[in-house]
Amino acid sequence: MRVVIAGGAGFLGSHLVDLHVARGDAIVVLDDFTTGTRENLAHLQHEASVEVIAADVSQDVPVSGAVDRVYNLASPASPPAYLERPLETLAVGSEGTRRLLELADANGARFVMASTSEIYGDPLVHPQVEDYRGNVDPIGPRGVYDEAKRFSEAITMAFHTKLGTDIGIARIFNTYGPRLAAGDGRVVSNFIVQALRGEPLTVYGDGQQTRSLCFVADLVGGLAALGDATVTGPINLGNPDERTVLEIARTILDLTGSSSTVEHLPLPTDDPTRRCPDISRAEEQLGWRPAVATDDGLRVTIDHFAEQLGR
Repeated sequence: MRVVIAGGAGFLGSHLVDLHVARGDAIVVLDDFTTGTRENLAHLQHEASVEVIAADVSQDVPVSGAVDRVYNLASPASPPAYLERPLETLAVGSEGTRRLLELADANGARFVMASTSEIYGDPLVHPQVEDYRGNVDPIGPRGVYDEAKRFSEAITMAFHTKLGTDIGIARIFNTYGPRLAAGDGRVVSNFIVQALRGEPLTVYGDGQQTRSLCFVADLVGGLAALGDATVTGPINLGNPDERTVLEIARTILDLTGSSSTVEHLPLPTDDPTRRCPDISRAEEQLGWRPAVATDDGLRVTIDHFAEQLGR
C-alpha cells in the first residue's frame, strides 16, 4: 500500500510509520514539526519507502499520486502544546481534517481518524463506552482540543454519509512509550523525568483521579487494525488497566529506584476525574486488545528517558 500519515513525526505517528515500514508499505509523512520532531524519524532517513514532507495540513496537503490509506494524527496532543497553540489546534482539527478527507475520498482510500478519549470530557459514565456522548465544556481551557476532535469526528462521519468515503474513527486513551517528549505535560513522561532527576513528582489534587495507560506498540497496532477493517466506529483504543495517578507515581518510583518525594499541587480546571475505556467493540470488531503489561511498558519507557536524559 501507499499510506499517508499526517502527524507522522509525532509520538504516535512515528511508531505508526515504523509499523507500516515493517509491513513493506510506502509511506508519505506529513508534519509541520511544531510538536513532532525529525529525531523521531531519524532511524528511517535512509529508508527509501519513507517520504517526509514538511506541511501544515490545515493549509495544504501536498501529496500527488495514488493513495491507499490516510491516517489523520495531525494535532497537538499534550495540554501544554494545545494550550500554547489554540487556534492552530482548532484549524488542524477542522480544515486539516477536511483536506485529508478530500485526499482520501479522491483516491478511494481508507481514512482513519485518530480521535481521543477527551471526546468524553469529565465522564459521567464509567468505563467509557462509545455510545456515551460526553461531558465537555466547549469554552473551558481544554475545549480547544476537545472540540477540535469532536468536530473532526463530525466531518469525518459527514464525508462517509454524504460521499461514501471509507472511514474509521478511533478514540485513543492515554498512551505512553519511547519518543514521548520529556516536557509534554503527560503524566507518565512527567513522573519518569522527575524521578530520574530526583525531583518531586507533581501530583495534581489528591491523586485519586484515574488514568488507563496503553503502551504505544499496542495502540498503533489498534490503529492499523482499524485501517485494515471496514467498520466506521467510533472504536475505543486503550488499556482498561485503570490506576490512580498516585498509584502510577508510586509504581514509577519503585521501577526507577528513585528517592524522589510526591508533591501535591492544585488540580487543573476540567481535569478528568476518571478515564477508562470499555474496549468490547475493539475486541469484537477488530480482534484487538492490548498485550503489553503496564509495568513492562513503563520499564521500556524509563530506559528510553534514561538514555535521552543521559544524552
